Amino acid sequence: MKLIALLSGGIDSPVAAYVMARRGADIILLHLDNRPYADDRTAANVQLIAARLRQVTGQEMPLYTAPHGPSQTKIAEVCDRHYQCVMCKRTMQRTARELGKELGCTAMIMGDSLGQVASQTLTNIRGENLSLNWPVVRPLIGWDKLEIENIAKQIGTFELSIRPATGCTLVPVHPVTEAEPDKIEKYNMTCNPDTLAAAAAAAATRVS
Repeated sequence: MKLIALLSGGIDSPVAAYVMARRGADIILLHLDNRPYADDRTAANVQLIAARLRQVTGQEMPLYTAPHGPSQTKIAEVCDRHYQCVMCKRTMQRTARELGKELGCTAMIMGDSLGQVASQTLTNIRGENLSLNWPVVRPLIGWDKLEIENIAKQIGTFELSIRPATGCTLVPVHPVTEAEPDKIEKYNMTCNPDTLAAAAAAAATRVS
């Protein structure tokens, strides 16, 4: 099976890709470039993490990057700010879906751990998946932070993931934790994540 793994540069997503590689999946990595709402260091860190994952798994693991900043700008302009993270995740998933299909993948991998951050409550995960119509594999969903960090340390990605970088500057002070499906449908009409994702996937390039 060939899967496309979203790689953020944080601690969780490299572990999720590693776990599924160990289960026999052929992994393609996708980084959603959040600039100008993140700095250049994140992109550089992702390259190092991808290289380490190749070493520890023995896989080719091609790394693609796609622009996510324009999608974030549109979401911020037309959606309730509390829903920024949920609509961001919806757009990211759709970008992975479009590029994954093009590259022959059958599902995507995400590093979600239930309840760890606002976008990973069960209600929000449900909202993020509405109308996605493509499988999402979440191998870390029931793990706690210490379990994930222990694996990251064992495989050598932990120190790379905690290198200095500016996180997303669009994260709202009070992100919604119980996203309402009717509001998500409303914001689908105003920002159209499928259209944003199609543009981002079309601009994706292989970087390593």
